[in-house]
Amino acid sequence: MATTTQEFMQQLRSKATELFIREEWNDSIKTYSQFINLCTHHLSLPHSSPLHLQKLRKSLCISFCNRAEAKSRLRDFNSALQDCDHALQIDATHFKTLVCKGKVLLSLNRYSMALHCFKTALLDPQANGNCEFIDGYFEKCKKFEFLSRTGSLDLSDWVLNGFSAKAPELAEFIGAVEIRKSEISGRGIFVTKNIDAGSLILVTKAIAMERSILAGKDLSEDTQLVMWKNFVDKVVDFTRKCHKTRNLICKLSIGENEDSLEVPDVDIFRPESVVEVNSSEDIDVDIDIDMVRLLAILDVNSLTEDAVSANVLRKNHDCYGVGLWLLPSFINHSCCPNARRLHVGDYLIVHASRDLKAGEEITFAYLDPLSPLNKRKEMSVTWGIHCKCKRCKFEGEILLSKQEVKEIEIGIERGTDVGGLVYKLEEMMKRWKIRGKEKGYLRASFWSVYSEAYGSERCMKRWGRRIPALDAVADSITDVVGGDLRVLKILMEELKRKGGGNSSGLVEMEKVFTLAREVYGKVVKKQAMRTLLELCIAD
Repeated sequence: MATTTQEFMQQLRSKATELFIREEWNDSIKTYSQFINLCTHHLSLPHSSPLHLQKLRKSLCISFCNRAEAKSRLRDFNSALQDCDHALQIDATHFKTLVCKGKVLLSLNRYSMALHCFKTALLDPQANGNCEFIDGYFEKCKKFEFLSRTGSLDLSDWVLNGFSAKAPELAEFIGAVEIRKSEISGRGIFVTKNIDAGSLILVTKAIAMERSILAGKDLSEDTQLVMWKNFVDKVVDFTRKCHKTRNLICKLSIGENEDSLEVPDVDIFRPESVVEVNSSEDIDVDIDIDMVRLLAILDVNSLTEDAVSANVLRKNHDCYGVGLWLLPSFINHSCCPNARRLHVGDYLIVHASRDLKAGEEITFAYLDPLSPLNKRKEMSVTWGIHCKCKRCKFEGEILLSKQEVKEIEIGIERGTDVGGLVYKLEEMMKRWKIRGKEKGYLRASFWSVYSEAYGSERCMKRWGRRIPALDAVADSITDVVGGDLRVLKILMEELKRKGGGNSSGLVEMEKVFTLAREVYGKVVKKQAMRTLLELCIAD
């Protein structure tokens, strides 16, 4: 190799290293790419000196490693992973590359593969001065791998510390579920074994999220438009960088021809499921994206943090957030939902809000399940939903045949005494022999009347002995719509009024804890749940 070429390559490498040290990631990537191309070309030429060939290979290995680190800082993890693999093809035990690859795999939620990288790196003599650093990553991988395998999530420390630290990083988890054709709409997610109320079903991180601070008021239309544009830009950026994500997003519905859609295997959504990328393919090149289709997918599948089926744990509770989560996009609506979602940072935790039987479809409430049929129908127009659940069918028939229901609705509009309205509804259900779940449907639909009655001391003095006890109504409602924060709040307020110190109070407190697990999921121990419940009352 000519001296001038050697000098030029040395200048390129020095410049790339300087840019890397200054954390000018984009420019360092471009310069390393120039050096890598030139170095690769010269390695393909015949060489007389084995020593010179060895130096070139070493320089190429380091350059791939540094370019991978720079790409990972820009969150271009898949391209960074490819560079790590190129470096390890040159030197399979290169310490710095093994550490870089481990960090990249950890960011991609491939915990067991990351664990292997850090374990191998620890065997290197260079690890001696970095043992604490590598051990930290090693232990983090072990913890995440265990959580991903078992779903044993515990947020107690974070809650008990008053959410003072940043939201904890969670491990992605997919429980005993499968995707199947749904009688509700298109495709749905079904449990493959019996699941207790509060148990985790899914933990998954958003492909992209955008938030705006609420500051106690609704967002303006302009703010919402800016948020949506930023959100779309983030999704587009991510799909350009990750072929697997792009392919998975394309499997989501655009709201048309639901019955003809392919039913994907749930396993392709697991982080360990790796889509191979052709090594000759340049994944840095812009990929053409069908923006019309992508916008339709986002319009149908994006979720907001302030939904009726959701709770937000503290750090972003005063924000309005919109995001895209892949597997939860397959969860259909029901007015008798059996699952809720908990938002922690950019992670979405889906848990059962009542007991589920094997083969049962998981459902969220897109519409408020504690509102009457006519209100739900109004909301369904906005969502483009035509709900055909048993509850909607039953209530539709009741409205057509029972004049008393219409009279109760008129009474609500006119501000009639709520205790009297509850009494009238309960007596009507007795006369018409409405029992079990059907009674729960009507109580849920007229929850606003029940809650106002139970919340009024004056009303309870007059009607308390003639209407059902609060806990009986709460049990009836949660049996059909699962745990709901509003029902939990009124039970807590009732317990607080009674003092809750005697044996009867302890039994009622246990009922509250049971309902709290349906609302928040089994993500905290009892003491931390008490803290959550105190915040629930305070809010």
